[in-house]
Amino acid sequence: MTAPAMTAPASTGTRRALLLHCLDEAIAAAHPVRCLVPHLPAPGPGRLIILGAGKAGGSMAAVASRFYREEHGVDPNRIVGLAVARHGYGEEAPMIRMVEAGHPVPDQAGIDATIDALKIAADAGPDDDVLVLLSGGGSANWIAPAGELTLTEKQAITKALLRSGAPINEINAVRKHLSRIKGGRLAMMARNARSILTLAVSDVPHDDPAVIASGPTVPDPTTLADARAICERRGIPLPETAKALLNDPINETPKAGDPAFARAEYRIIARPIDALEAAAAAASAAGYEPVMLGPDVEGEAREVAAEHARMALDLAKAGRKVAIISGGELTVTIRGEGHGGPNQEYALALALALDGADDILGIAADTDGTDGGRGEATDPAGGLVDPTTLARARAAGLDPAAMLADNDSTKFFATIGDLVQPGPTRTNVNDCRIILVG
Repeated sequence: MTAPAMTAPASTGTRRALLLHCLDEAIAAAHPVRCLVPHLPAPGPGRLIILGAGKAGGSMAAVASRFYREEHGVDPNRIVGLAVARHGYGEEAPMIRMVEAGHPVPDQAGIDATIDALKIAADAGPDDDVLVLLSGGGSANWIAPAGELTLTEKQAITKALLRSGAPINEINAVRKHLSRIKGGRLAMMARNARSILTLAVSDVPHDDPAVIASGPTVPDPTTLADARAICERRGIPLPETAKALLNDPINETPKAGDPAFARAEYRIIARPIDALEAAAAAASAAGYEPVMLGPDVEGEAREVAAEHARMALDLAKAGRKVAIISGGELTVTIRGEGHGGPNQEYALALALALDGADDILGIAADTDGTDGGRGEATDPAGGLVDPTTLARARAAGLDPAAMLADNDSTKFFATIGDLVQPGPTRTNVNDCRIILVG
């Protein structure tokens, strides 16, 4: 990852480089190249059906394809594969068809690929094994609106949920009940297979399989009533087609004990904590004592930033040399007209709360390489903060507090050269936030 342009002193520059190195280590720890192969099963007697979705969909498919072709010499005629990744995240995977689709707002490419995936799953026979490769982003990439719901209507509901500040578990609870593939429905389609093995890269707090990519191969603990309540509480406008689906008992998702899950197995191969521990190891090697806040931090980005700033200031006052490390998925309630994402908003709020405090620097970035934005692969992943951040911004004519109020964190960090932009990482284990004190 290339460090942002900077005019800070050399000592600060060294610590900025350390922050970027810690982030690189976090991302590498969760990449499929490192963590997928030990979990790939040997080929069975029939066909191997490989279905993938999410921001790591391309890289997982590529690793699996090479494994079965080079390690096992599997006849390509025995492989049926289709993987979907967000635009810019695809990767060449021999024997597996690769499709790029919209994220976070779904598009027609996602619908077409999902329909094909459902057909492939339904065609699985008693000698066939189904291998499902899941990662964050799969909820948007695998999109098959239920009933008479249209893509335009599903897009509008997704956008409204995102703007409301709803956490990912709430967003996915609604998505499941408006879908033909989410919430265990893919497993139902593949129920005639010899086996269904899901290998997942977790991007959600608490690593809940029912939340990762909206749980297409596991029982769904959420209900139609839950989805209705979320939409009502968040003020989500629903078209009549969606209302009909959320009030139709026949549209309930499959629950634990359903025969569809009798031959289904689920393994998480990379977790947010794996990435955070890699970042902590890198910080420790540089002489910082890790203070781990865990991988499940949730809340409004600016509020969490203020809390973390208070902690950093207290530790600095005590003379500690520490690296405060946290993950999870923060939210932003959009009130302004600017552009940004939870990590950039966190970083801007952190800078304001620290107010130029000496010897405290921080970075916040999404491990998938993009943080909110316009849905492009070139969107920034986050922002970097040092003691000169506010001074440099004001010298450039910016009003940091006003830009936070306008949710305009991307412009803020772009102006001072402190956007974190690694590009597509082809994995996703949620956010990584590191604050160096001392």
